[in-house]
Amino acid sequence: MRFIRLLRRDTQTDIVMTDKRRTAARKDLAALDLKGQVTAERYAPAITHFVTAASAPMRRGPDVASPIETEVLFGEVFNVYEIKQGWAWGQAGTDRYVGYVEISALVSGTPAPTHRLKALRSYLFPEPDLKSPPKALLSMGSTLAVDGTEGRFSKTREGFIFSGHICPLGHVVEDWVSIAEAFMGTPYLWGGRTSLGLDCSALVQLALQQKGLEAPRDSDQQMDEVGDPVTVEDLTRGDLVFWKGHVAIMVSPTDMVHANATAMAVSRDELSGFAAKIETAEGPIIGCRRIK
Repeated sequence: MRFIRLLRRDTQTDIVMTDKRRTAARKDLAALDLKGQVTAERYAPAITHFVTAASAPMRRGPDVASPIETEVLFGEVFNVYEIKQGWAWGQAGTDRYVGYVEISALVSGTPAPTHRLKALRSYLFPEPDLKSPPKALLSMGSTLAVDGTEGRFSKTREGFIFSGHICPLGHVVEDWVSIAEAFMGTPYLWGGRTSLGLDCSALVQLALQQKGLEAPRDSDQQMDEVGDPVTVEDLTRGDLVFWKGHVAIMVSPTDMVHANATAMAVSRDELSGFAAKIETAEGPIIGCRRIK
């Protein structure tokens, strides 16, 4: 099964015109496939790299002090347009987000992934032995190129992972809300996309991924591009509720789960009570969407 993209505006041209976060263009450099659509001093082809760190922050600028925009996960594609002073500037294959990643977290020439981590997190071992010192702790959504099994472990170029924690890329979880609920208590982290820390829109993105659906990175993008409109009075399990800069997932007609800065964690809250509490400071609900 291929992943179904939920974006209504699925052409690079539309994204260029509407969202700079997903446009690989600077004044001095732009992606070669944007030539004729944006003006830059020069254009470069995308060189496919894969993430070899458990996760890596994507930053606004080539500096460790620069704000984190999002994270890329182990095995994900990062298309590189420039490498300079230890930093790669490029675009995430998962959601087209553009930014800077340290080149030490990337590698080119890795086999294409075949499997995805379905557990919240799992260790990658150097040997098919649970007593061997782990190499890395991977998070849900990480992808791996599996080329065999040894006992209870699946073999990859980077090491061994417990086979029960992974699934083929085409595997689908129908109750995707249960995936979001599994993150309960995970710390809130602005820009985070792992089970050790994530934000509201990453929770939606990662949970929908387990259903075989690709969603954009940020909550405003999700409100514009995911699902169909529904009213607050008609909410049910699996619907999304949006505020300015925030999104929550309904787990019942009355309750929701969300990564939020109020609890600084993924928590379950009653929709009406939470909405009333934050309306003065954050504003009212601005939309609701239903996933088909």
